[in-house]
Amino acid sequence: MSDHTDLIVIGGGISGASLLYTVSKFTDVDDVTLIEKEPEIAAVNSHHTNNSQTLHFGDIETNYTLEKAEEVKEGAELLAGYLENVDPDREMHSKRSKMVLAVGEEEVAELEARYHDEGFGELFPKLEPIGREEIAEIEPKVVEGRDPDTELLALQTPDGYVLDYGMIAESFVEAARAEDGVSVHLGTTVTNVDEGGEGFTVETDDGDFAADAVAVAAGSHSLQFAQEMGYGEDMSLLPVAGSFFLADDLLNGKVYTLQMKKLPFAAVHGDADVHDASVTRFGPTAKLVPALERGELSTVGDFADVFGFTPSSFLSYANVLADRILFPYVVRNLVYDLPVVGKRTFLPHVQKVVPSVDVEDIDRAKGYGGVRPQIVDTESKELDMGEAKIRGDGILFNVTPSPGASTALKNAMVDTRTVLEFLGAEYSFDEEAFRAETIDNFPRLDGGENHESGENHESGENHESGDDGDETTVSENGSTAIEASD
Repeated sequence: MSDHTDLIVIGGGISGASLLYTVSKFTDVDDVTLIEKEPEIAAVNSHHTNNSQTLHFGDIETNYTLEKAEEVKEGAELLAGYLENVDPDREMHSKRSKMVLAVGEEEVAELEARYHDEGFGELFPKLEPIGREEIAEIEPKVVEGRDPDTELLALQTPDGYVLDYGMIAESFVEAARAEDGVSVHLGTTVTNVDEGGEGFTVETDDGDFAADAVAVAAGSHSLQFAQEMGYGEDMSLLPVAGSFFLADDLLNGKVYTLQMKKLPFAAVHGDADVHDASVTRFGPTAKLVPALERGELSTVGDFADVFGFTPSSFLSYANVLADRILFPYVVRNLVYDLPVVGKRTFLPHVQKVVPSVDVEDIDRAKGYGGVRPQIVDTESKELDMGEAKIRGDGILFNVTPSPGASTALKNAMVDTRTVLEFLGAEYSFDEEAFRAETIDNFPRLDGGENHESGENHESGENHESGDDGDETTVSENGSTAIEASD
């Protein structure tokens, strides 16, 4: 048994690294330990080839409600402020134009209503509607070769942050390691978490660790850990693997297309790469896979664990996949993986962004893409469009589909409060210093201080009691399961 620690964080992706950073830098918790099964930080979904590298604000994600956009916005501004503070040379990120593009009369009307009538123009003061000529100035390839009679409108913002989430996670861990009492164990696989009378024993292939509190931030595996301990039994996962196609340098920034409101998956968009200016990525596709990690056959059994093979699981999947919008979407995305026909089937999505692209101009991005754990509620038999937090007595589990990376620091802020509740009243969280290092550095139009997000800070205290309309709190095994809105 290793030395006793106050808090163990399981998982070294962007979520676990954010929590390690926040607890170690801005609380007086004495000892914090992070355990990661991979030999390096952020080797799975947070790696820069395994996600779209987008910082989601909710401004151009047209399947977000205004309420969800408000939640996501603060999270994105926390992370953007951190980068403005610590990465002035833009080694971990770049900042480009970003827009959502409406093509045709119907989409233009929908986007105009979203901006003017639904409150998005007011919520995002940097977001501006632009027409064909202005679009052509910013993104020439979006207009080039397009029918001049086709109506175009875009909502454009300069806040197109392109992020290497892996490098950011590493920077969080590096900052945490500079503090006393922080230890990081890489290449260490957790085999069991045992809840005893005096805290927890975390069993690994490199010995056992004892802790007063545990936070599990292991992506899809978080639900697996939770269910092994009797939590989250009314949940299952729908693992969705995202893939991309590559083309030459066609775009200066990010160009999104309108999304279906019922789907939690992003519509196809074009992105400049954070490190390679010579390519443009188009995607993601969204293929259902029976595994918790892309290309890791060992995680097929892990998926079986969280699927459960119960009547309610089968009924939930059948109900979800029978949806008249989701089912055709799933089938189409399976086709994209087929040789020859896959590229041709995907091409119209690319041409909606860049009309001049031909099938010879795009190739599948081999080795790119991760797995996002979409949550299935096996009681309601429906797909949950948000994240899940499962809170036990002294232990917290985070399952974070997109945009979990974008809101990683906000989740860490909320989870730090929870951890301090677990550990007792003698510990405190310096949220003012946390905000000074993060969101207070986010550039505003007026150059003023960031009081608008600070106003939300107080309401954040209520997130864990289910006061937000998008969150629910249910009793489970004497603990609380919290399904967070973003």
